[in-house]
Amino acid sequence: MDNLITDTMTSDVISDRAKVLLKTLIQKHISDGQPVGSKTLMQASGLAVSAATIRNVMSDLEERGFLASPHTSAGRIPTAQGYRFFVDCLLQVQPLEQEAVQFLRHGLNPDKSTGELVQSASSLLSNITAQAGLITVPRKEPGQLRQVEFLPLSGDRVLVILVVNEREVQNRIIHTQRPFTEEELNAAASMVNQRFAGRPLQQVQEHLLREMQEARSQIDSYMQATLDLASKALDQDEGSEDCVVAGESRLLGGATADEMFKLRELFDAFERKKDLLHLLERCSQAQGVQVYIGDEAGYEVFGDYSVITAPYTDGARTLGVLGVIGPTRMAYERVIPIVDITARMLSSALTR
Repeated sequence: MDNLITDTMTSDVISDRAKVLLKTLIQKHISDGQPVGSKTLMQASGLAVSAATIRNVMSDLEERGFLASPHTSAGRIPTAQGYRFFVDCLLQVQPLEQEAVQFLRHGLNPDKSTGELVQSASSLLSNITAQAGLITVPRKEPGQLRQVEFLPLSGDRVLVILVVNEREVQNRIIHTQRPFTEEELNAAASMVNQRFAGRPLQQVQEHLLREMQEARSQIDSYMQATLDLASKALDQDEGSEDCVVAGESRLLGGATADEMFKLRELFDAFERKKDLLHLLERCSQAQGVQVYIGDEAGYEVFGDYSVITAPYTDGARTLGVLGVIGPTRMAYERVIPIVDITARMLSSALTR
C-alpha cells in the first residue's frame, strides 16, 4: 500500500463534526492510551452536541473502519485506517522546540566522521522521540589508496594511518608477526605508497596476498613480515552493519503482557534486519517524510507499529534513510517534524 490515502478516504468522506470528534478521540487515545467514551469526547471536543449524537457519530466511524471497540470497554480506539486519515487530513504538525533543535545541532556536528554522524542520528532520534531510532548506513564507495603510514607501538602492535579516496582518514591498530623498528616501518610504508598509491584498496590487498603466496620460498622473513604488515593494514571490514537501531528498550515502557509478546517479535525483526532493510530500501526511493502505519509497512511484525522515515543525502545523492519506529499510538504531530529536521541536519553535516 502506498503511503497515501485512497480515493475513498479523501477529507470530505466524513462530516466536519465527525472530523472534530475523530481528531479529539485520537489525540485523547495517544495521550492516555485508553479507549475513549462518548462522555469524554463530549467534554474534550467542545461541540454543543448530546452524548447520543456523539455515540451515533462514533458508531458510523466504526462502521467505516476508522474506530474499533475493545471487548473490555464501551469506549473506542483508532484503527490503522483511523490513524491514516488523522495523519493525512487532520494532523497539525507542531514546530519543534528550540531545545530539541539545539540538541540535534550539537549531536550532528559536521566535524564528526560519517560513521559517528550515522550513529549519533539514530541515538538522537530515539532520545528526542522516546521511540526506537533507526538509520541505514551509507554504502561505502570503493576505497582508493592515497597514502599509508606506520607508527610503532609497544610490543608487536603498529598504528596504521590510512588515507583513502580524497580525504578519508582511517586509524587502526594491528598486531604483527614480529616487532618492527621505526626505520623498518618507514621503509614498509614507502614501499606500499610507491607501488600502490592511487589503486583500489581491494586490488592492492589481492596483489599483496598473491605476492606473498608466489614468493613465499624466495623472500626473506623480513620481506614476508613486511608484506603481511601491509596486507593487514589494508584489510577492509566488509561486515559493517547495514542498519543501526537505537533505543529499542524505550518501547518497553508501559507495555502490557500482550504488547510484550508483540515486542519480542519486533525485536527479533530488529536482529534479523531483513524485513526492516527491505522497508527502508523502499523509503529511500521516495521523497520527503514517509509514514507507514501498521500493515502498510507490508510485514506482519510491524502490524501494531508505525514507521516514520526520511531520506538523507550528501548534497548530490541519497545516502540512506533515517527514522523511528514505535506504537501506532505515537505523537505524530511532534515525531514527523523531528524526523524531517534530523534528516535535513544530517544531510547538511555530511555535505560540509
